[in-house]
Amino acid sequence: MFRRIKFYFTPDDRTLRDNRWIFASMLVGAILSLIASFVLSVEAIQLAANPGATLSCDLNAVISCGTVSLHPSASLFGFPNSFLGLIAEPIVITVAIAGLAGVRFPRMFMFVAQIAYTLGFIFAWWLFYTSYAVIGALCPWCLLVTLTTTFVWFAVTRYNIRENNLYLPKKASQKAKDFIAKDYDKLVLFSLIFIAVAMIVLKYGSQLFA
Repeated sequence: MFRRIKFYFTPDDRTLRDNRWIFASMLVGAILSLIASFVLSVEAIQLAANPGATLSCDLNAVISCGTVSLHPSASLFGFPNSFLGLIAEPIVITVAIAGLAGVRFPRMFMFVAQIAYTLGFIFAWWLFYTSYAVIGALCPWCLLVTLTTTFVWFAVTRYNIRENNLYLPKKASQKAKDFIAKDYDKLVLFSLIFIAVAMIVLKYGSQLFA
């Protein structure tokens, strides 16, 4: 069994190998994000019934899901943002599983998926900024959603660049392919995460563990 899995993710064809890792990372990221969205949705219902309730991740003044969840930005569209995750993540999971099975998606489908996930990526980081700079508290489950959304966005973007799904001009498309061929996109990904972690540590320091 282990050998079959290892062989599946390490074929000689580099493009095939990369695509399988891309869809695998999408699957793992979407599952984790779905779990986080479910927990956040349950906690949102608890807070709606009792705004003074103490949540499982209310650890201190900085690590507090309750503080973040009670801020208007947590229900930007009139309902908990986590409900969006309950809707979107099963779709991502389905796409990831289909991709792992070898399904090739229509170009327009993946282009629309890129737009949709880019909006989700921007929204996730806007919520992180709001939590970090405006609310002054952090929600572990929200951070997990931001992290997984980031990984999935980079995975989808890498796949779409290589498969010519973004309708880019020929010159721009080639530059983008050269960029990911050198794994510069992975460097940007981990740099972004490192910067976010550094920002949190530099701002809150020992308060994170108080």
